[in-house]
Amino acid sequence: MPLYTFRHTQVVALPLDTCWSFFSNPANLSRITPPGLGFRIRSELPREIYPGLLIRYTVSPVLRIPLTWVTEITHMRKPHFFVDEQRVGPYRIWHHEHSFRGISSEDTEVTDVVHYVPPFGPIGAVLNALVIAPRVKAIFDFRADQLAQIAPSGGRDSFA
Repeated sequence: MPLYTFRHTQVVALPLDTCWSFFSNPANLSRITPPGLGFRIRSELPREIYPGLLIRYTVSPVLRIPLTWVTEITHMRKPHFFVDEQRVGPYRIWHHEHSFRGISSEDTEVTDVVHYVPPFGPIGAVLNALVIAPRVKAIFDFRADQLAQIAPSGGRDSFA
């Protein structure tokens, strides 16, 4: 059961507090998730995350078959990082660290580190190489494109 790690870093042309406001509002996740995943939030959401928050989603990553995914916000230090961990979902383990570092008064470095174990035991390693790892990368590439469009064009008001 190998543990895989995916890392993505992006500079967003917004101040640290504005980035935090966007990412800590769980409703914004649907704005930066590829539409082909069939992502739907099923929980009532607070305006800002907090440790212990459980969020229920459905995703349809394969053949439009809906899967339940529940994540918990396990750690948080505003405005620098938070961690979400899968409690129910398609992976055996999913641990996602979101980090934010102000690199100037107007720019923030956003880093995501995802540790995961695919489903299906030994077959999961093959699926990871062929499907899962490329799909995880594609999700973060989509998110990077969305953030690049939202931040400069929408300004601070629409970003937060």
